[in-house]
Amino acid sequence: MHSYAPPMRSSQSDEPTGGRARGSASRHSVSQPNGSDGLIIGVDVGGTKVSVAAMRDGRVGAPQLRPTDLSSTEHLVAQFVSDIRELAAGEQIAAVGIGIPSVVEFATGRVRSSVNIPLRDVPLRQVLERELSVPVFVDNDATVAALAEAHDEQGRLNVEHLVMLTIGTGVGGGIVIGGRPYRGATGAAGELGHTLIGIAHDVPTAEKTFPKAGSLEALAAGSELDRLALDAAKANPDSALGQALAERGVVTGTDVVRAANAGDATARAALHTLARRVGIGVANVINTFDPNVVVIGGGVSAAGDLLLIPAQEAAREYILTGVGTQTEIRLARSGPEAGVRGAALLARSELGVHHDRGVAK
Repeated sequence: MHSYAPPMRSSQSDEPTGGRARGSASRHSVSQPNGSDGLIIGVDVGGTKVSVAAMRDGRVGAPQLRPTDLSSTEHLVAQFVSDIRELAAGEQIAAVGIGIPSVVEFATGRVRSSVNIPLRDVPLRQVLERELSVPVFVDNDATVAALAEAHDEQGRLNVEHLVMLTIGTGVGGGIVIGGRPYRGATGAAGELGHTLIGIAHDVPTAEKTFPKAGSLEALAAGSELDRLALDAAKANPDSALGQALAERGVVTGTDVVRAANAGDATARAALHTLARRVGIGVANVINTFDPNVVVIGGGVSAAGDLLLIPAQEAAREYILTGVGTQTEIRLARSGPEAGVRGAALLARSELGVHHDRGVAK
């Protein structure tokens, strides 16, 4: 690595709503589609696949998917360069945006911390700009997914203040304020999975590892749904979860979602428990940011209303009166292409800033 150089709105109610979001930010011209943008490429990096897509005039084309090369930092960076060049097919690239599951120092594009991909301490922006000779912008994957949720399918900004929770193996978060990603002082803002939703009155000494006991990630991530599934299956052997455990010797959160959607009461109870915990996390977000929209995404969101409705109800119970009166709580709409769309939108929105500052390529 060191070989690299540098919930339901009502005008008569003080409760958060599931109604139409307000806050269109068309005045933020830097985020609006422009016919002169040229070819912009978005890259979404995951632990199993890399998705690359082209944006023209605000519209993102079908993504190109490849398995992620995790064998080394050098091989992974070479994959990014190769995939981008292949998609461009000789056309001049205006800018590249890349979202990665890591803590990123946005101003420099250096990866400060990365658990699942070999990019820790890599000055990724500098490396890719040197290889591609175009502006490159690097950000956290949940942040760019939130940016996608704040835009419509034509790439037009339609939500000014939005916070996204991604509920998967862990819990991530992305924040959009005033139509632009909010990253904090060091680029690490948005680690919403590590906010606390349940802790003893006599605050215990924290363990050294993460997630901490009582955090949203510890109590509401997909891995916790796996645990709830196992407990429910053991306690209810005649349920769909119990039968799955008996047949396969294992039961997961995916089984919970499938069985709950099929009407199994035991699975629905387990999912309800998790959903209310998510709702406390949503309440924390609304009490802190008072956004137009809170979006719930990630794999667990496949449960649909069985997750959303209990989460909305729990959030409503824990939001201070008068806060969140214009907030919509909804499921993510961008689907599996949120990351690559958001990465392209990131590049487009930052491109004008890049030119204004005269950043050398």
